[in-house]
Amino acid sequence: MNIQKSILPPPIYVVSGGRGLAGNNMVQSLLIQYPENDIPVVIVPHVSDEDQIFDVVMQAKTDGGLITHTMVNPELRSKINELCKEFKVRVVDFMGDLANYLDSSLEVEPLKHPGLYREINQQYFDRIDSIEYTLSHDDGMSPERLKSAEIILTGVSRAGKTPLSIYLAMYGWKVANVPLVNGIQPPHELFKVDPQRVFGLHIGVHQLIAHRKKRLLSWNNHQDEKYIDEKSVREEIRNAMFVFDKGNFTVLNVTNKPIENTANEILNIMSKRFSYRGRKLESPYHDQDKTH
Repeated sequence: MNIQKSILPPPIYVVSGGRGLAGNNMVQSLLIQYPENDIPVVIVPHVSDEDQIFDVVMQAKTDGGLITHTMVNPELRSKINELCKEFKVRVVDFMGDLANYLDSSLEVEPLKHPGLYREINQQYFDRIDSIEYTLSHDDGMSPERLKSAEIILTGVSRAGKTPLSIYLAMYGWKVANVPLVNGIQPPHELFKVDPQRVFGLHIGVHQLIAHRKKRLLSWNNHQDEKYIDEKSVREEIRNAMFVFDKGNFTVLNVTNKPIENTANEILNIMSKRFSYRGRKLESPYHDQDKTH
């Protein structure tokens, strides 16, 4: 029986002097209009000289691919268009017409600096990355990646871990939170991270019970008596303190304390322990991040 191999269509190359994110977004926003397409998209980032341009044009000529590019350097933009024309490679210049218009209208020399938009708006992109990270590491998710967190919060249910995590993420911090539940061992990864980045949230028994009662009401659940039983809750809090002590974590009393106050307390502590840009800290675990 003959099995016909599927042949992929020619690729689309996204050539950029930066990371290629803008060009890739433009290509993908159009490709999504063609469901089940199998066109390969190859990002060619950090192109900074004519040799690199020549190589990608030759590759596109060999496999019949299309070149798209967002080159902001006018000399390199002109060179890639020139080579594509010379070697009959199809090309889409995302920047050319607009750049030519601005050059003639503004009569100002362009900076020719690739990736400048992202660089200027880095704080915004950091915030988006941090929020996405925090949401994907909420309530004990992905414990194997705890080392990639810049701040880790831990404590019993309804101690305020999630809202505090989101609040810190809005300032550009990658936050993970780990719930402590009676009868369930905390993930062993919790005790392998830098304890100076881990904060145990301690909350008074009566406020905790009040929070839990509200949660049960929102669930229309009046049967989980152990969840709000004072004796059981005291035991949970006591066991959580044992965990904090075992890990040598920083303990914060969040009883009757607004999220903003606790967040400021954490950031003040972190700024004394580490120093990086004042706003947030670089994760010391980048090598491990790349492996996951």
